[in-house]
Amino acid sequence: MQGQASSPSQPAMAARASHPVPGDASPSFHVQPVHRHQPSGAERSAQMATALGWFSIGIGLAQLLAPHRLSQAIGAPQKPNLMRALGAREIASGVGILSQRRPTGFLWSRVLGDAMDLALLAAAARRAVGSERSRVGLATAAVAGVAVLDMLSSLQQTQLPGTSENYTATGAIHLEKVITVNKSPDECYRFWRNFENFPRFMQHLESVQDVGGNRSRWRAKAPAGTSVEWEAEITVDQPGDMLAWRSLEGSTVDNAGTISFERAPGGRGTIVRVELQYHPPGGKAGAMVAKLFGEEPAMQIDEDLRRFKQLIETGEIPTTVGQPAGPRSPMTRLIARKGAPG
Repeated sequence: MQGQASSPSQPAMAARASHPVPGDASPSFHVQPVHRHQPSGAERSAQMATALGWFSIGIGLAQLLAPHRLSQAIGAPQKPNLMRALGAREIASGVGILSQRRPTGFLWSRVLGDAMDLALLAAAARRAVGSERSRVGLATAAVAGVAVLDMLSSLQQTQLPGTSENYTATGAIHLEKVITVNKSPDECYRFWRNFENFPRFMQHLESVQDVGGNRSRWRAKAPAGTSVEWEAEITVDQPGDMLAWRSLEGSTVDNAGTISFERAPGGRGTIVRVELQYHPPGGKAGAMVAKLFGEEPAMQIDEDLRRFKQLIETGEIPTTVGQPAGPRSPMTRLIARKGAPG
């Protein structure tokens, strides 16, 4: 009909939207696709670990506060002391997971705990009668499901790329840490060149003695109050730049270390880079036992380097001797990390 303007076709509108005609007063626009953030593998692993940590605390509180009811619910014998001990284990694992950036050791402790729970449930199933047997079966299925999640989370944390602790093809643990200190490379080198300084800031070392010929004798603490000894030799000695050492053949602890000193940009001290590689006694199983006793190597080196920084910069390491506060527990570390309430 005359007098009625024809509406532009859809292709014309699309062309106008993407390529505006000169002199055209119509506003141009461009539709941007919406990209949703996809969690990375590390983020998903951290989320799963956090969920397992809170789950561990929750089930642990139930075991501590209501051992009789929980035993009745799963068809297990009434052993409140055992149930409370299992609850304390769960809470310790949960707090450890939530208080650590890399809770690998505490996650693996949950896997071991799951194996213990399944063994206890299997023993309960042999004695169960009537409805108890079905309740034990349901509890066993639930624990088995959680054990699968614990195993997956533990493997994810162990295999995360870019982490500071890895196993080599020979089964050795490889660690790498970096810290910046407000001292020159020469000062840092001289401090590390005197291996007898090591026990001053490495808490797991009891002593290091120079026996001559670029060799030294080391004595270190081991899990459950034991100790180990070995001898090492210097393999690289570049003043102000690098040091390297390795244990002698046949040593109880087969290990090697390298430390380099690099001047930080802008003259802001020295970048100290430490690399360690060692075969734990007992292999991977021995390393896991060490972690369960609180002797996780990555955590030890973090703490050792922090103490080294304090010692070389200030000449002393702050302690809590004479103060009411003692060593920080996993719960204290969790509060410090999350922020104190209020």
